[in-house]
Amino acid sequence: MTYKTKFTRLLALCMLAGLYLSQTVAAQAPATHDEEIHKMVNEVSADNLRTLVEKMVSFETRHSLSSTTDKKRGIGAAREWVKSEFEKYAKASNGRMTVDMDRYTVKGDGRRIPQDVEMANVVATLKGTDPNDDRVIIVAGHLDSRATDVMDAKSKAPGANDDASGVAIVMEMARVMASRQFPATLVFVAFQGEEQGLYGSRHMAERVKKEGWNLVAVLNNDIVGNSYSAEMGIHDNTRVRVFSEATPSNETEEQARLRRTLGSENDGPSRNLARYMKMTGEAYVDQIEVVLGYRPDRFLRGGDHTPFNQQGYAAVRMSEMNEDFDHQHQDVRKENGKQYGDLTEFMDFEYLRKNTAVNLATMANLGRAPHAPEKVGVLTANLTNKTDLKWDAPAKGKKPAGYYILMRETSSQTWDKKFFVKDTKVTLPYSKDNYFFAVQAADELGHTSLPVLPVPVRQ
Repeated sequence: MTYKTKFTRLLALCMLAGLYLSQTVAAQAPATHDEEIHKMVNEVSADNLRTLVEKMVSFETRHSLSSTTDKKRGIGAAREWVKSEFEKYAKASNGRMTVDMDRYTVKGDGRRIPQDVEMANVVATLKGTDPNDDRVIIVAGHLDSRATDVMDAKSKAPGANDDASGVAIVMEMARVMASRQFPATLVFVAFQGEEQGLYGSRHMAERVKKEGWNLVAVLNNDIVGNSYSAEMGIHDNTRVRVFSEATPSNETEEQARLRRTLGSENDGPSRNLARYMKMTGEAYVDQIEVVLGYRPDRFLRGGDHTPFNQQGYAAVRMSEMNEDFDHQHQDVRKENGKQYGDLTEFMDFEYLRKNTAVNLATMANLGRAPHAPEKVGVLTANLTNKTDLKWDAPAKGKKPAGYYILMRETSSQTWDKKFFVKDTKVTLPYSKDNYFFAVQAADELGHTSLPVLPVPVRQ
């Protein structure tokens, strides 16, 4: 390469950098952290989480077909206790948190439901402070438990990790967040009926659809409190998995055609919610890596986020990195000196604290963010090696302080770069052939909406 060629290329790079600087860095980016969210994260207590799990275990079984009238044993007693705890937390909310036992009847199916049975989800709702903000965010776990036989409603089924751990996350978040203010409405749910067939989450997903909620995210937590796998000999409390579907379950023919055209099969709303959880959680919580599982759930398995996916909502599942199957779906027993059963002694509450904090940071950041930008498009009228993006400001909620443009190579798992702009359009010196882009709305404290991918716009 000649000196002249090198100089020409260097000059071209400088010109591109100047274009980038003039349209991005020149705008003052918001703060990257909210100190109030840091405070909430630090208030999450491993001791509180242990106390919550131990109390749920004390009901001996929380099988969905167990007693609903016994005051000390069974699913009925467990539901009432969760409700009473939510009501205690609600006292700090100045009337904004309400608590409900959402009852529903499941018809006997001759399989896991032998006859009609009444079930109930326990729901705490923290009403948003902005009357013009109709967004709803749900965090959930399932209260019911099981022994080896999924139809055994009488044997001990402590369900410490599956899924008292997930319900403990929900309850501890409700305790910490009840006294705080969020423009969006936050909903904390303990589902019933997961082990018998996702009945509680299906009931709620159908209710959400029927009532027309503006549900922007569901964070489902199931089996999140164990950091040790005896089978693999692995002890790891620094990583947690988040699973997400790639493309929406209710994708239309037109949406499928556009997805195939753009090659955006890895960019459905749930997949980008998972990326958001990784970016936000790792920013606020030390010594945790959110590992993105690029499938809807673990291999051939499912969870309470699935019915929400089926209704078209962005929903993800958090689960521990290494499951211990000696202590999951097992009768409590000893064999050859080895203890089986889902018992509290096999959990890691510091690990559960970090996983709770990831959920809290995600929900709080999203709950305080502006609405997402609208009509996000990439201009395609001209062939060019640059990328022209444009969008509309959100029609509802507070006015954004600006917008982040997210960018990653087509082979990258996560967003590699982000640029801040105050306008609702930008030209970037990066080719849309080689990168995916998305746009987030941001406020002055750095709270960001979920990313919105652009669609082609000819003009």
